[in-house]
Amino acid sequence: MRPLVVTTFVTLDGVMQAPGGAGEDPSGGFSHEGWLPPFFDEALGEQMNDWFTGAQDFLLGRTTYEIFYASWPQMIDDSPVSQGLNFRKKHVASRTLTSVEWETAELLQGDVADAVRALKAEDGGELQVHGSAGLIQTLLREDLVDELRLVVFPVTLGEGKRLFGEGTIPRSWRLTAHEVSGSGVIMATYQRVGEVELGYVGPERA
Repeated sequence: MRPLVVTTFVTLDGVMQAPGGAGEDPSGGFSHEGWLPPFFDEALGEQMNDWFTGAQDFLLGRTTYEIFYASWPQMIDDSPVSQGLNFRKKHVASRTLTSVEWETAELLQGDVADAVRALKAEDGGELQVHGSAGLIQTLLREDLVDELRLVVFPVTLGEGKRLFGEGTIPRSWRLTAHEVSGSGVIMATYQRVGEVELGYVGPERA
């Protein structure tokens, strides 16, 4: 077995849509594309390089695959992010695509949840998910996420696709690492623990 790791850029109010710039994902009339760059700094860049180093392959939704394919083949360098996205395998989950052009990508076949379970059952390194808001809902709903790496930015938007949306089910998570960048970005890693434990806060009951 190997872990499925979700890495997500997210605002304080949970929005993950179109962090990188104009034209990335304006669906739903989203008007705040590009909310990430003003906060990007060296510490965040180093952390992303470190996280990408552990990737064996990637699992991407259609929109994120198309965004990555439009940009990363033109940005080949020695960084772990560029090397990973350009040269390691990318599994693409899509209901509409019939083929993919990136030579290191392939379409998932059949039911997405079953296909991901099969990938996780293999030996090897991390199966990483980046972006892919819709796909993440399926992965959360099917309880397939082993680790969350949340990069939380000090901004609120009030609209847009949210990380914890319709796919979220009750689960508890353990904080295993965290760092704060000079620009106020929180980089936190959570590992899935299991069921939610309930308690009571108030006067002791007889």
